[in-house]
Amino acid sequence: MIPDRCFGSLLLVLIGMFSNVIGAFVGVNIGTDVSSMPSASDVVSIIRAHQITHVRLYDADSHMLKALAGSGIEVIVGVTNEEVLGVGQSASTAAAWVNKNVASYVPATNITAIAVGSEVLSSVPRVAPVLVSAMNNLHKALVASDLNFHVKVSSPQSLDIIPKPFPPSTAVFNSSPNSTIYQLLQFLKNTNSYYMLNAYPYYGFTNGNGIFPIDYALFKPLPSVKQIVDPNTLFHYNSMFDAMVDATYYSMDALNFSGIPIVVTETGWPSQGGANEPDATVENAGTFINNLIQRVSNNSGPPSRPNIPIKTYIYELFNEDKRPGPVSEKNWGMLSTNGTTVFPLSLSGSTQTMGNATAVFCVAKDNSSEDKLQDGLNWACGQGQANCSVIQSGQPCYLPNSIKNHASYAYNDYYQKMRSVGGTCDFDGTATVTTNDPSYRSCIFTGSSNSSAGRGLFPAGDFGPVSPLGEGPKLSVWKIQFAISTACLFVILL
Repeated sequence: MIPDRCFGSLLLVLIGMFSNVIGAFVGVNIGTDVSSMPSASDVVSIIRAHQITHVRLYDADSHMLKALAGSGIEVIVGVTNEEVLGVGQSASTAAAWVNKNVASYVPATNITAIAVGSEVLSSVPRVAPVLVSAMNNLHKALVASDLNFHVKVSSPQSLDIIPKPFPPSTAVFNSSPNSTIYQLLQFLKNTNSYYMLNAYPYYGFTNGNGIFPIDYALFKPLPSVKQIVDPNTLFHYNSMFDAMVDATYYSMDALNFSGIPIVVTETGWPSQGGANEPDATVENAGTFINNLIQRVSNNSGPPSRPNIPIKTYIYELFNEDKRPGPVSEKNWGMLSTNGTTVFPLSLSGSTQTMGNATAVFCVAKDNSSEDKLQDGLNWACGQGQANCSVIQSGQPCYLPNSIKNHASYAYNDYYQKMRSVGGTCDFDGTATVTTNDPSYRSCIFTGSSNSSAGRGLFPAGDFGPVSPLGEGPKLSVWKIQFAISTACLFVILL
């Protein structure tokens, strides 16, 4: 009887390990070239408030990894282009990197992948010869740490390594049979990993010399006379995004690789551009992102792989005003650093829309100590100059008469007034942002439209609400199942 239960537990662990390959989601890249970058805890509060379940970091920032602990959010950490050479040349360097940036954080921080470099094959060709060695060294280090089943290794590549992506059926990598891309695909196949693709319809349209209509790049429906059809397969492409993903699948097919799923690690549309960038507008950015969310949420793949959902990470969370280059390069963000949206964002499959002014509220955390809450309340009502008259006896927000309730109102009043000039929702770790309107009865919180602001921006993906212990249910269950299975193995081996 005990062995039967143990094998059941082991099966649950295996299901948990591979559950991240099931179903589509929309995640977000977090760049940090921001002059007023919020603290790591504020960033995590913002992404949790918007129910973002998957994030990609371009490095392995310790502050972010610590702040993400217990959130259940799936995290891709990055080996920077500057680090790839050392990791590729030395197995011990790779082992040290994994120990420092992955093993020391899991399972509290749900790291599920390592992205090795960023577009190395097209942007850093001098590093390309050691790219796959770096990936192999990192994978071996994960094996040594018993993390290889939970943490995948891959490397984001630009669509630029496919010279002619249309029609998709004839697309091929710019490569030879013994090229780096061939070795990379062999590695992904051998380790059951996935191909990371950076696909930008914005550039496909703006660099296309008018070949394709802008509606095709923005996921807008095309009239029958303008529909985009691959002449070889007769597949109809409703979006440039789908065609880019399919071009990559066909390019892998041309090298005799199949069964490697694609995850789009970057895509987006800039909301502002210079005089020579007329298509970088708030309207186009909002249209692209909202239609992208709806497209990914239907859980289907491109025409050649309809049963493989296109998991996607939007580029990016915040505008990065410190990035060099044209105006558009600085304006890919969806959110301002205070948590408000750059453009209205619609819930998938819903008519609810989040506007700029009332999207986010600041409330007291459930597990905060009353002493800290009292200190935060005193500061908000004093130095913070929050309007605390409505939480006095006999006023609309006095009941329920609790420190947490009063602190939530005061925190939010301060945050709504001051966030535009840098005010944060922290209060010594006792506060968090939420998209749920906390107003009740006649107690209307500052910034409220007197109706719910909606539940979030993105499909829930693999995660539900965060548990009272602060961990996502999937992560908690995984840890419990792992402990049970370990005990079972011990019993069986006896």
